[in-house]
Amino acid sequence: MRRKNGETIMEWMEELQHDGIIRYLDIFNTERLAIVGPKALSEVLVQKSYEFVKPAQLRKGLGRILGVGLFLSEGDEHKMQRKNLMPAFAFRHIKNLYPIFWSKASEMADALSKLVNEDQDFIIDANNWSSRTTLDIIGVAGMGHDFHAIADPNTDLNVTYRRLFAPSRSARLLGILSFILPSWFIRMLPIRRNNDIVASAGVIKRTCRSLIEEKRTSLAKSAFEKDAEPVRPDILSIAMDSGAFLDADASVDNDLTNQLMTFLIAGHETVAASLSWALYALCQYPDVQKRLREEVLLRLGAELSNEKAAPITSESIDSLPYLSAFCSEVLRLWPPVVLTVRVADCNTSILGTFVPKGTVLILAPLATNRSTALWGGDANEFNPDRWMKPGQANSGGADTNFAQMTFLHGPRSCIGQSFARAEFVCLVAMWVGRFKETRFADEKYIMEVRNGITARPDAHKVKVTV
Repeated sequence: MRRKNGETIMEWMEELQHDGIIRYLDIFNTERLAIVGPKALSEVLVQKSYEFVKPAQLRKGLGRILGVGLFLSEGDEHKMQRKNLMPAFAFRHIKNLYPIFWSKASEMADALSKLVNEDQDFIIDANNWSSRTTLDIIGVAGMGHDFHAIADPNTDLNVTYRRLFAPSRSARLLGILSFILPSWFIRMLPIRRNNDIVASAGVIKRTCRSLIEEKRTSLAKSAFEKDAEPVRPDILSIAMDSGAFLDADASVDNDLTNQLMTFLIAGHETVAASLSWALYALCQYPDVQKRLREEVLLRLGAELSNEKAAPITSESIDSLPYLSAFCSEVLRLWPPVVLTVRVADCNTSILGTFVPKGTVLILAPLATNRSTALWGGDANEFNPDRWMKPGQANSGGADTNFAQMTFLHGPRSCIGQSFARAEFVCLVAMWVGRFKETRFADEKYIMEVRNGITARPDAHKVKVTV
């Protein structure tokens, strides 16, 4: 199931009769429920969201590098964490981050333009450059700190993340074993991957703790000095300035460290995956690329060419309908996280069907996002125009919000959805505006999906015309 990356569930959705729940037997004849229908998804994600939790094995495994932050916390702990963090992700704050997104996107374009001008045949590793750029963005916009990964790919943090996310046999093996063997046993296995995880977690935690101390000092200075700079618009500053994380005690610091570990990975790896898919779409559909570039140049020509132009705003970016449609279609057709797992934490029910405690549920955004029952006969086709019809800018023509599962829904939905989408749109606008053409480096390139924390096009390399 996992090796097929959600494709099996997608096939079952189309071929089998079901009421939104598909029951099947997995390894060792373990019962699984694939939740694929809007009503069933609404019940699991909204009405009974805290009755279905992430598996303990998954929490312990991912917690080593993600920290037990908002993504992995459950119950009252999750409710409290989300309540404390929600103000920082309000759109009134996100709109102030557009100039940061735009500035870092411009830095990426400048760096690539220089390399291409020096060598017209320069090959761009789309996955690598996407990750470096989004790591810098989450640093500045999320924590007020520049990691300089665009300028230098050999910084400690960038090297750490690239090592963690690099596909390897041992990583795949540990992933499979983690669903069979206890976590304490997995950690004791004498393989290099375990050592890499321990070393990487140490680098990430030290980085997060250092950022917290810097930010706390900066906020304290702002509070007592009349001529101090105002609070910056980054997420960490807003969250700490709200008072929820301002106290300097061990429990608060530990909680905040976990949140930063989560934001660092989730905040850059998911958007990086989406940018990689966007570049794939530009190469695969040159007519779409041409139309998108024309709109961006028409509306944002001054912002792209004149350094003295007024700073980019959310209004100027969000007023481009085809850019929005393109990004929405990329997020629909290629969700960065294609499968997620839940376990019934108590005896419960879904659509009136009894579900005993311990039952494993599979949610498959890839399958739901491509359901012909929800999206029509062209559900598997890349078609930005589905978002361009009157009244369909936010729905793509689907009759239910649960047709689009990229960010999930309900209390466990992605808290950074507005942040991620704004960043993604700015990156795409900058790319198509600055580069006349984006094409596959290998004309015979056949796309295969690289699976990991996120799904991306594997060995994805492109060339551009400046």
